[in-house]
Amino acid sequence: MTEQQMTDEATARARLVARREELEALSETAREARGVVQLDQQSVGRLSRMDAIQGQAMALANERQRTAELGRIAAALQRLDTGTYGECLECGEGIAPRRLAVDPAASLCIACAGRG
Repeated sequence: MTEQQMTDEATARARLVARREELEALSETAREARGVVQLDQQSVGRLSRMDAIQGQAMALANERQRTAELGRIAAALQRLDTGTYGECLECGEGIAPRRLAVDPAASLCIACAGRG
């Protein structure tokens, strides 16, 4: 492994860990928004039950996206640990460094990603 590859992998690991921490913090912050919708009948406000349910649905959808991204990050970190980071999971070819710079959790090369 060249010094450049080691630097790139260290940078990728740092970016992946930082993104994971950011997503975990967002998830914790949004925990209440994903909870059971309860409408306080005593208070007068503009928020109707339908608005509250819609807000909850959006929070749940965001959480599903965060969970999926956390899974991609965990898989990328595992590939870093096993020495297979940067290899396409479909064809085994190397993933372009510029693609990994944009998305360090990328698991497919451009050609294979385009086929999926």
